[in-house]
Amino acid sequence: MSPRNPNLASTVYLGADGYWHGRITVGVRDDGKPDRRHVSAKSKANAVRKVRALERLREQARVPNAGSKWTVESWLRYWLDAIVRPGLRDSTFQAYRTAVHKHLVPAVGAHRLERLTPEHLETLYRRMVDGGARPATAHQVHRTVRAALSEAVRRGHVARNVAQLARAPRIVPEPVEPLSVAEVQQLLATAREARNGARWALALALGLRQGEALGLRWSDVDLETRSLRIRSTRLRPSYEHGCGGTCGKTPGRCPERVQRNDLIGPTKSVAGYRVIGLPAALVGLLEQHRAVQTSERRRAGERWVDEGWLFASEIGEALSLNTDYVAWRALLKEAGVRRVRLHDARHTAATVLLVLGVPERTVMSVMGWSSTSMVARYQHVTDPIRREVADRVDALLFDADNSIND
Repeated sequence: MSPRNPNLASTVYLGADGYWHGRITVGVRDDGKPDRRHVSAKSKANAVRKVRALERLREQARVPNAGSKWTVESWLRYWLDAIVRPGLRDSTFQAYRTAVHKHLVPAVGAHRLERLTPEHLETLYRRMVDGGARPATAHQVHRTVRAALSEAVRRGHVARNVAQLARAPRIVPEPVEPLSVAEVQQLLATAREARNGARWALALALGLRQGEALGLRWSDVDLETRSLRIRSTRLRPSYEHGCGGTCGKTPGRCPERVQRNDLIGPTKSVAGYRVIGLPAALVGLLEQHRAVQTSERRRAGERWVDEGWLFASEIGEALSLNTDYVAWRALLKEAGVRRVRLHDARHTAATVLLVLGVPERTVMSVMGWSSTSMVARYQHVTDPIRREVADRVDALLFDADNSIND
């Protein structure tokens, strides 16, 4: 190559320092002058290789911005606070923030952004799992850094997204373990005697998410048309330091903590906004529940908080997710049912709908799913439930003492 080539032609030459140097024009700077880049190597072959690599990036419009001073930490913090925070659901933002501050910054934050490699990330994932973290946690970290680097590529800070090349640990889906028919019946019987018992009937029969059930108001219920409208969700409070981060504790335990989010938000997805038909038995339970709440309102008098919550405290206040979970644990214990997650009530409702042969699209509508892949998660658990239902029918109709052959 000639040391003085016109236009976009690159040059490679031997310098007085004994190194081979390459000069490449990759575009035009903001001031209108040519954007010239420099590479160097001990051999001509390596210098040419570096020049060709930059030329390929130029042709693909993927040349990183000149003079980028981003470290992985500084970019992740900027991406988190300035780019994704304003328009992101709080729960998603909290997951991103945990991945950034707890895992990514301590492990790879000091690297220059353009020098981060897939191997750096794979080493982080391996250490996380070896240290006892679940593969799903490592995957959350992987998804976070992949999203952050995609934005960095889009803005020209790096030429490629190395997270797309890194291999995250394989996730083995956790088995879905719905409650048995007998367990559901026992829970429903016990719930009839519990305060806000209709809340558990909604969970077990309709599969409402915890936040959806606690976000319901009486205005969302139409007992005449037997319908229930899901349009909002109760959120977990999120806090920031009120002390400027000097207390040495997490934001939630800061003595001067400041709540940063509203406690009522939109549904998890567009599919989550839905109208569900109410079985006649649930209509009856909700009518009884309304009568009990009316009595509580009279007793509370001026202390009653009139916000219209379907499920509320004894003075009308909205129930927190923690209070609701404690009540679920108490219900399980009182009913003598094994300890299961509250979300397993949702699994149970979905499984029963599939067992009954309800079309997949209808199940998706009731459950608020946006993808058919969610239906597939439940297919492997329907056979045991089908057998249980068949056995119960067998015992009821074909018991030896009531043989049809008599």
